[in-house]
Amino acid sequence: MRALKDLLYAKRMEMLQLVERLVNIDSGSHTKKGIDEIGSILKTKFESLDFIVDTVEQQNYGNQLVIQHRDAHQPHILVVAHMDTVFPEGTAQKRPFKVKGNRAYGPGVADMKSSLVELFYAILCLKQTGQTGYKHVQIILNSDEEIGSPSSASLISEKATNKKFALILEPARTDGSLVTARRGCGQFKVDIAGVAAHSGIEPEKGRSAIEELAHKIIALHRLNDQQKGISVNVGKIEGGSAVNMIASHAAAFVDVRISEKRQEAIILKQLKKICAETYIPGTKTTLSGKMDRSPMEKNEKTNLLLETIRQAGKEIGIEITDTATGGGSDASITSDLGIATVDGLGPIGGNAHSEEEYLEIPSLTERTLLLATVIQKLSKMTLHTNSD
Repeated sequence: MRALKDLLYAKRMEMLQLVERLVNIDSGSHTKKGIDEIGSILKTKFESLDFIVDTVEQQNYGNQLVIQHRDAHQPHILVVAHMDTVFPEGTAQKRPFKVKGNRAYGPGVADMKSSLVELFYAILCLKQTGQTGYKHVQIILNSDEEIGSPSSASLISEKATNKKFALILEPARTDGSLVTARRGCGQFKVDIAGVAAHSGIEPEKGRSAIEELAHKIIALHRLNDQQKGISVNVGKIEGGSAVNMIASHAAAFVDVRISEKRQEAIILKQLKKICAETYIPGTKTTLSGKMDRSPMEKNEKTNLLLETIRQAGKEIGIEITDTATGGGSDASITSDLGIATVDGLGPIGGNAHSEEEYLEIPSLTERTLLLATVIQKLSKMTLHTNSD
């Protein structure tokens, strides 16, 4: 791997320049033009390495890319990265890519423009140093991860069929840890219909949707159980039309997080029970929404894959640690299918989704070397386990 390391470190500035180019293109989840521009750049680059790039056209979102080498035959490694960010159009012009010391800043610099660069250069350097691991890889670059992968989840599930390993390129944690467990997440809306009335003249005729919602919010928050990894948060409410009117409508928007797949049925039952109970007679409650992502649970398959990554890290002088996180990602899709999955394989960064988002620049080449080494190792492996 010495030749691989030398080649990568010789390309450090070239890699950072590509990060800058991608960061300075707006690619919020609903900015199709920008996402497709990034996709076009990456398509050209992968095609220059003799890869076949299939574009999966989307009408409402950016196009998805499915990439593999023309000599690949039933590749058993799936790599997933996303091209979208959370930032609105105009952000890149307002605060473009910049470097301060060993950190780079800009919208999506860590989550996950630098991961896209890491992936391309890992493949390029494997190919240019005579390794063959790239022939065992299929890549999905999707365009809507930040909004729950509504158009790409089915594509990921389809391509994950018969894969042995899934490598998800979300940024590493701030301490460099990989992610081996994520909480499942879902969003729900609680709608209350009440009866309007003037609060001063004839309040007895009214049925307050806001009062009904207040009771339900308290009940919803009682579902929180930190010890079991269950989080229920009413993060936004709305209702009423005037201060002197009994509110005829109110609504709550609820974020739900779970740590184990079995908790999904339990929490859904509890949500329905709360919404079925009426505190203020004459009001009516409607529950909508769903769990968008299943939990990514750490299991035997995860541990076997993690051990291979640790071995790769040891070979190149990186100590690999892992952790669990409450956020969601596409790792939940592959993990739910029973595929050995590890996330957080991107470069190290922090303050994602904020104006202070940053990339630790030295980690860009370091994590590219790790990814290339892991791909090469996994290309020679088949997972032997019946564990779920």
